[in-house]
Formats: sequence, C-alpha cells, structure tokens
Amino acid sequence: MFSKGRLGKWIPHFFRCDIARGPKLQIGLVPFPCQLGQSTPERFQSQSCKKYSVLEPKTRTYIVAFNGYFTAKARCHFISSALRNTEAENWRIVERENPASDYPSDFEVVQIRQDARSRLLTLQDHPYIKRVTPQRKVFRTLKLLSDGSSSCNDTRWVQKWQSWQSSRPLRRTSLSLSSGFWHATGRHSSRRLLRAIPRHVAQILQADVLWQMGHTGSGVKVAVFDTGLSEKHPHFKNVKERTNWTNEKTLDDGLGHGTFVAGVIASMRECQGFAPDSELHIFRVFTNNQVSYTSWFLDAFNYAILKKIDVLNLSIGGPDFMDHPFVDKVWELTANRVIMVSAIGNDGPLYGTLNNPADQMDVIGVGGIDFEDNIARFSSRGMTTWELPGGYGRVKPDIVTYGSGVRGSGMKEGCRSLSGTSVASPVVAGAVTLLASTVLNRELVNPASMKQALIASARRLPGVNMFEQGHGKLDLLRAYQILNSYRPQASLSPSYIDLTECPYMWPYCSQPIYYGGMPTIVNVTILNGMGVTGRIVDKPIWQPYLPQNGDHIDVAVSYSPVLWPWAGYLAVSISVAKKAASWEGIAQGHVMLTVASPAENDSAVGGEMISTVKLPVKVKIVPTPPRSKRVLWDQYHNLRYPPGYFPRDNLRMKNDPLDWNGDHIHTNFRDMYQHLRSMGYFVEVLGSPITCFDASQYGTLLMVDSEEEYFPEEITKLRRDIDNGLSLIIFSDWYNTSVMRKVKFYDENTRQWWMPDTGGANIPALNDLISVWGMAFSDGLYEGDFTMADHDMYYASGCSIARFPEDGVVIAQTLKDQGLEVLKQETAVVDNVPVLGLYQTPSEGGGRIALYGDSNCIDDSHRQKDCFWLLDALLQYTSYGVTPPSLLHSQNKVTPPAGTDKPLPERLEGNHLYRYSKVLEAHLGDPKPRPLPACPHLSWAKPQPLNETAPSNLWKHQKLLSVDIDKVELPNVGAYRPQVRPLSPGESGAWDIPGGIMPGRYNQEVGQTIPMFAFLGAMVVLSFFVVQLTKSRSKPKRRKPRIKRPLYLQQQQQQTPHTA
Repeated sequence: MFSKGRLGKWIPHFFRCDIARGPKLQIGLVPFPCQLGQSTPERFQSQSCKKYSVLEPKTRTYIVAFNGYFTAKARCHFISSALRNTEAENWRIVERENPASDYPSDFEVVQIRQDARSRLLTLQDHPYIKRVTPQRKVFRTLKLLSDGSSSCNDTRWVQKWQSWQSSRPLRRTSLSLSSGFWHATGRHSSRRLLRAIPRHVAQILQADVLWQMGHTGSGVKVAVFDTGLSEKHPHFKNVKERTNWTNEKTLDDGLGHGTFVAGVIASMRECQGFAPDSELHIFRVFTNNQVSYTSWFLDAFNYAILKKIDVLNLSIGGPDFMDHPFVDKVWELTANRVIMVSAIGNDGPLYGTLNNPADQMDVIGVGGIDFEDNIARFSSRGMTTWELPGGYGRVKPDIVTYGSGVRGSGMKEGCRSLSGTSVASPVVAGAVTLLASTVLNRELVNPASMKQALIASARRLPGVNMFEQGHGKLDLLRAYQILNSYRPQASLSPSYIDLTECPYMWPYCSQPIYYGGMPTIVNVTILNGMGVTGRIVDKPIWQPYLPQNGDHIDVAVSYSPVLWPWAGYLAVSISVAKKAASWEGIAQGHVMLTVASPAENDSAVGGEMISTVKLPVKVKIVPTPPRSKRVLWDQYHNLRYPPGYFPRDNLRMKNDPLDWNGDHIHTNFRDMYQHLRSMGYFVEVLGSPITCFDASQYGTLLMVDSEEEYFPEEITKLRRDIDNGLSLIIFSDWYNTSVMRKVKFYDENTRQWWMPDTGGANIPALNDLISVWGMAFSDGLYEGDFTMADHDMYYASGCSIARFPEDGVVIAQTLKDQGLEVLKQETAVVDNVPVLGLYQTPSEGGGRIALYGDSNCIDDSHRQKDCFWLLDALLQYTSYGVTPPSLLHSQNKVTPPAGTDKPLPERLEGNHLYRYSKVLEAHLGDPKPRPLPACPHLSWAKPQPLNETAPSNLWKHQKLLSVDIDKVELPNVGAYRPQVRPLSPGESGAWDIPGGIMPGRYNQEVGQTIPMFAFLGAMVVLSFFVVQLTKSRSKPKRRKPRIKRPLYLQQQQQQTPHTA
C-alpha cells in the first residue's frame, strides 16, 4: 500500500478510474478493472481503474462516505459519476491493502488536487454519497524514560511510559520561532494513543472469585486496537487473529503499549489478565512512530463488525468530536452490539478535557484512580463540551478504576508497571469480557445493559464530584450479581438530580436557584437495555411532591426523538416559580418517562418492550439575590476547537496550540467560578445572544476571551443596557494579523497550513462592541511580570488598550514586546503599556466598564499567577461603584490613550471564521451577519401534583428495576488469591503446564489441594504456640532482687549541681 520515498516518508500507491480520452501516467501501471453498470453514461464506458505508485503533488486527501456498503467497483462508479466533468489527473482513489479490502465498504479515500477542490460540492451532491470530510492523521510520540523499578520477575524491562506532565509550563521558554511556529504538533488536532505514564489488578478486583466459579472469558471475542502484539508472546494462549491496518509490513508490537493493554485483558501467566480464555483479536492501527489515519480505523472497525467482535478496547482519544466519519463508525459499531471501552483522556486535572470516543453516550468512558482510591491527577475531567454554548454537558467518565502503577505484560516477556487512562481502559475492558462470559443468555449482553450493570454496581468515592468519578469505582463482583439477575430495561445517568448534594453533584450543588435566574440545565443520558433503538412514549411527565413544595419549581424537558444506538438524551431545565420569589427552602418532585423498544424475539407483529423510569429532582431555593450580586457569564460568544483552529491565549504553549476546553465557568474557568461563589456572587451562564436576557436583573456582564462576532442588534441592546445601569467587564487577549500568519501550523494529512481564524480573542469584534464609548484594544502583543496593588502579576500574551475616554482611569505597566519576539526573534521592553481601564458612563444611572488585556490569569488551562483579587476589585467597581484606592492612586496610573496615532486592528483578510460562526455567513466572498436567531423558548411541563412524601435518600433509592442482587450468591472464596508462578530463565513458553497455577480450569486441581495444606500448617503453628504458653504458665515466677545504688554514687549525685 505504501512505498518509501527519497525523503524517508511513506508514499501511498493509488488507483483511479481513468477516462480513455484523458492523459495517463506511465509509471507503475497495474490494471484494475472498474466495470461500470448499465446506467453509466456512454462516454465513461471505457473507463478502467489503474494503480500508480506516484504521489501527486499539491493534493489533499478526503474520506468519501457512502449511504451503504458497496463493492470497490460500485464505489469507483459513484465517484467517477460525480466527478464526470473533472479531468482524470485531478483526482485519485487511494488503494487500501488490508483484510477489509476484500469486502464491501461504506467509504473511499480520495485525493483531489488543490486547484480542483471545487469538485467537492459535486461529490457531496451525489445521491449515494453521504459526506466528504478531510482525512485525519493521528500522530503522537510516546516517549520512554528509564525506570529503576524492577519488574515482577526481574526481567530485562526497566522502562516505563512517560509520566504525566502538566500542560502549564514550569518555566517560560524562548519562542525561537521559525516559519512554522506550531509545526504538526498533533496533540489536540487529532486522535492519539493516550500515553501510559508509569500488583496484579485482576486479583485486587477479585476476578479470581469468578475464576473459581469457572468463568474465565471463554467464548467472548475481544478486540485490542493498539500497536500490535508479538506472535509468540508467552503470556497469551488464545490469540485468534492478528491484523495490520498500517503502512508498515509487520504485525508485531514495536512499542509495548499494545502488548501491555492485551495483557491486562487476557494474559494467563505472571501478570494475569481478567479473561485469559477469551478470544483475542489484535488490530494494529498505530505504527511504531505512533502514526495512524482515520481511514485505517474505519477499515478496522468494519472488519470488527464483520468478525462479530463482542468487546473492543480503544486506548486512544482526542478532542475532535466532530470527526464525523469516526464518530459515525463508532455508533455503527455499538449498534452492532460491540461493547466499546475507551480511555477518557490524560489531560487532567483540568476540567472539560474529555476525549472522543469515550465521551459518546454509547461508549463506556473510563477514568483512572490510584490504589488509594484517589482520582489520578492525569485523568481527564468532565463535562462534555458537545452541547455548548446553548446547553450543558453530560456526565463523564462513566466509571473509574485503577490506572496508576498497574502491572501488565512486557513487550517480549515479563511484566511492567504503567499508568494512564490507557491502562484503566483495558482494566474495564477485561472486566467486561469476564462479566460477559458469566451470562448464560448472551442476548442480554449489549452496550447498554453492560454499562447499566457497571454504573449501578459502582462504589462511589467520597469527596469526589461526578465529573471526576462518574458513577464511581468499578466493583466487579457487584456487577456480576446485577448482570446475572438483569432483565432488559431503561435507566438514567445520572439516576437523580439533587442540587443539594455536595460535593458529588458539583457544580449543580454549588449554587442555589432563585426566581428570575437562568434555568438550570441538567443533561441526563437515557440508557436503553431493551434494544438498539427505542423511543419515548408520549411526553415525560413532571410530578411535584406537594408536601415537599414541589409546586415552587417549573420544569421543562427536551429529549431525543429516537434512542439510537442504545442511548439518548433527556435535557431537564429547572426554574423557580414566581410565587417562590421570596421563599427559601427545599423543593422536590420527579420526572417520569416511558421508553418503548421493538421486541426482538416477539413473534407478534409490532410487539414492543416497555420500561418506565423516574428521575427524582431535589433543589434548594433562595430569595432572588440583589442585582449587584448577580454576574452573567457570556458563553455564547466563545468559540473553541473543534471545529476550527482557534489558538491558545498563551503563545508560549507551543505544545498545546488549540483552545479546546470550552471556556466555560465549569471547565477551564472553574477556579474563578469557585472564587466568585466564595465571595458571595451568583454566577449564571448566557448561552444565547445578548438580546435574550433581562439586563435589569444583573449587575455585571462578564466577557472573557470572546472569539465570536456580534449581531448588530446585540451591539445596540448592550449600549442601551449599560445606559440603564448594567456594567461590563471584558478580559481580552492578543490579536495581531502578522502573528496569526506566523502561528500557523502544518496539517500533514491535508498537506496544508492551518491559519488561525482569530487570535486569542476577536479584538475587531470587541472594538465594534465598545467603540461608542471611545474605547478600543490594540493589536500589540505583550508579556511580562509586574506588580499591581502589591500583587505579583504575569501578563501572558495579552494586548493593550489603544483608546480610552479621557475621564477614565488607566493603569500601565512595563512589559516585553512578545509580538516582536514572535515575528523577528528580537527582544524589546516597552514602558507604559496600558493594560487596565476603568470608566463610569456619563448617563444618569449608567453602568461602568472595566477592560483588561489578558485573560490567562483567570484561566485554569495555563494560569501561572492568578488575578482573582483583580476580578474582585473590578466587581466592587462595576457592582457598587467603589473604585479600589490601590488602583485609583496607583503610581502606574497614566493619561488615557487617545489612539489617534495608530490604526486599530482589522480582521485577517481571507479568514474562514464564517464557517464556524453562529453570527456570520458567507455572502459572495464577503461574510455578513446572519439574521438574528429567535431567543430560546422553553415549554414548561404541565405539573401533575402528588400529595405524597418524597424519598429522603435519592441515591440509595435509585436501583435498576427488576434486579435483586441478593438472589445471586457468590462462593465463599473471597480470601483466596491464586499465586502466579513466573517463568524460570530457561523454561519453555508452552501452554500445557499442568503444574502452573492459572485461573479457571488451570488451577482447579491445585485449588483443591492448597486449602488442605493450609489447614495442616495452621494446626502445626497453633500447637506450637499452645505448648509454649503451657510451659510459661507452669514455671514459678521469681521475684527480682532490688539492686541498691552504691553509697559513693549517691553522695556524688547530691554534690553535683543541676543544670538547665
């Protein structure tokens, strides 16, 4: 499929459908017939697909997804028909040489010359083509560090995967920028192997109890998508198939990552896995350079469906939940009953760092803990960010388990210790494989039922919120009990809403609700264990408990019209009724919904299975706070990756160039939110345009790091609101078109440079917003340490204030010109850079405006020195009109700049912000604002009151229906742990080892003899101690003679003076 080029890069072969009249290359011609159907136009009946070994220059690679599975001939026909007016040399179909190439496929990989990209539209218009997306390259370097720790049997392994490192730099490094500032980092631009950062975990989780019952994973097919596995590794007996999906001609693991993952799941020797008798299917999807492509995964996924894989472990991830071919294929996998287990990510402890596909509803997303049951620092935290800005994220991870210092198989032999969520994921995958083998009726096992059993049995960790631990720690034996008494049903995740339960229900429990506030949105996942597809019957019902003041709250619900695959969403919006505007107390009720799913085994036509579930709701209500205490966070105008390239706010973060954490008060601004709550402020989120909120209810509108444009109607309304008393605080960031051109980075899969569509913030748009007051930010780019009001500060890639009213207060500092360093690698210090401005609008009763040129000091993702004190001071100014004396009389106070000597920053020419903007749309090459969207309108559910008492403990009250774990008994072997006999240096790796102590059937004979020897040994020890005790009691006690001190010592002690 690939050949080695002169530059050491792999160059793919291609095949194409050639038009007879068009020019043909004569290099490496290998005929490949493309027989077209009868409906083919006459001019194309002479086409043939031919293979070439030349990579055409200036081409871009795309994945063409079809509406079904077709043969290679049919796919070639569809593409050639769509591109019938395109010259033959302008496009190629990339040949795929892998096991899936012999079967029909639902996609094709096509290369199109850059000057013919307009033909993409014609491809998308074809009736059999569903979508055309760029081919994604997955690249991640796994660095190995020397480790002095020995393996479990003192083998040659003395390495571990690189330990977790914070994305925040420990020191500031030189930029030293070349023409490509960020060159193909790949960290957050694509999927990658989640690095394993460095006990036999199966025994710790009591897998041996199930082994003693004869359950060892037999009959379950488990796939490991990773870096491969050696053919004769001594730890594995039942490797059913090894397949290679990369461009390297090997099936072996050159890194050790895939071997370790497979060992945690299915090793039967030394460092034992969970399911040693399971069928292992090894999919090598990463090269030894940790490179992969989306198309490799798509082919491998199709092959997994063909092979009817039961469990699939995917220890990779990335933030791109908009990689449509990949996401769609994961849905298709789970729809075919493949239970996918995936690592949640190693980007903790920052919130909003979940990786895909673990953040999908149909996938079991796994986080990591250490052996002291602490959440691992590296484990990514929720919430999901798909739903922003209009909605709210879902609870992820689903479950956590050991992922720190876990032992697994070495690359060739022996054991090693690794850490990371890529370790926690195979722990759960192995447990799932073992659990699946315990169920007699395998039809009951599906992605939803398995997830239901795992989360219902999980042990909640104390003092940890749900966005860190999900539903808790994996409990293998409780999951076994639940799964073996399970009946198909629907359930909810989370199973209840309790806004009073802290810390588990953080952030919901961190702030009470009140009348007039933005509705609190809780995004609940519906799991449908009855079938791959389902629906909600009628509408969900809101039933308030009258004795618990349930009529004091209003509830609105929206939900998935179809539950597929195995899951859907239920968005619950909670608000306070007007009659409770001055009331304080607890209100309760529940939402009831009925899920119907087609009965797969019902002989009756149209038969359905029905399951009714309740979602308890409990909230704390307080009287509406005063306007001065209410802060509104503008979420609507924040953009992030994906879908576009939005760069980090700190230009020194070269290893992490993309802004992908959501910019939400509960993700990368979590610490700021916690601080504001501790200061008594009530913080709400605006997920709609500025035209959609009542400004009279709020004291301050807080805009931080805004990348979006503004509707003209928004600008007009904000000016009117500020004249009527609303105040505004803006934390900006850098914007410089020359620097934006410099900080492009090369995307190797599309062979093009990515240019930012904005800077750290959209300064031209912000200037349009505040221009009426004579204010503007500049395109200057500064950094440096300084002191303000006796506080140490760090300015990280911020801008300056270019214009400000002459009667305002402006604070300036001495900073380094970072823009000059980026552009010319020169260093310069600039005095009197205006960084902070305070202004009281002149209208009577008007609000106040505060500007600051950098947001990094309140952003958790790369904050070095926080400026929460400054935010407090600004809120004192905007909410109460109190100017902090430390700022008003600062020695750094300067005359406000007029800004007439230098033009204001303009938008980057040719930017593509309109592609991702909610405000702009393309219009004849000149983007213009879209029509202002209507404000969101919630349809409040009609309450059906209940005159009964609500349950007091919502967590323990919620259980899976029709499940009684007491009926499933476990053998009394909890104290028994089989020991592992390591291989001696010259021992063979043969599998017929009658004396070896292995799980399942391998240790049944030994398991019968060990208790007898243990009993005899215990009796001998007990007899010894009885004899010794009898002898000691039979001897008469002797009284020790009293020894008198000699007389001369007593006299000497009396004569010696005491000293302190």
